[in-house]
Amino acid sequence: MSERPIGIFDSGVGGLTVLRALRKKLPSEDLIYFGDTARVPYGTKSPKTIIRYSIENTKLLKRFNVKMVIVACNTSSSYALEILKSEFSDVPILGVINPGARLAVSATKSGKVGVIGTEATIKSGAYRKAIHFINPSCLVFEKVCPLFVPLIEEGWLNDPVTLEVARRYVLPLLGKGIDTLVLGCTHYPLIKDILLKICKNVTLIDSAQAIADEVAKALPSKKESGKGNVKILVSDKTDRFEKIAKMIMGNKIEIEEVSIDKE
Repeated sequence: MSERPIGIFDSGVGGLTVLRALRKKLPSEDLIYFGDTARVPYGTKSPKTIIRYSIENTKLLKRFNVKMVIVACNTSSSYALEILKSEFSDVPILGVINPGARLAVSATKSGKVGVIGTEATIKSGAYRKAIHFINPSCLVFEKVCPLFVPLIEEGWLNDPVTLEVARRYVLPLLGKGIDTLVLGCTHYPLIKDILLKICKNVTLIDSAQAIADEVAKALPSKKESGKGNVKILVSDKTDRFEKIAKMIMGNKIEIEEVSIDKE
């Protein structure tokens, strides 16, 4: 069991922030990442489609005999996590919502927490429910940010256009007096520098680090030595994905295109 890899999936490049955090936290573990680049973004899809994609992605990772599956997509975590746990009960499956919510509750001093995410994630109310389950007295202010994922997938990580879009999204939340902002999409840490320009004196919650800490505790068995291998798979290999992936993970990575439908 300890020699088997950990599987991670996301709709595109965003989950690479989780892959990077896991690589740093668990350097001996073999990691397999799947980015569903042919069908990104998930945040505008219906719950039915999000669930179907999430099931197909999990089946793909299970081809590699993974010992755990990390749903490194807030949208999939919002709608599909419990279904995945039920359908694939033979392997532990973790999502990013609860670790991020716990981190936010522990960070806030005012009890006012902002959440930014895709349309689907915010509509699900997953973060609000998770935060209120931990601390019912917290005030949660949510904002749909539909342009962030396309801008990030385009590689506009430090572009003036992205900064202006971020101002329009985030300033209303700051006006509510939040002291903590949950980056409710694993793409969003890639524009953290831009968000920090706007969110002065606000703690940004990156669920990538939170999920890495959770995985370290929950792994059924660990590789205790050696340097783990990293495999990156995509449903559509594009120059854009490769450019951002190398920026996040380093220039030595290799990316392989795979078929989702293969049994």
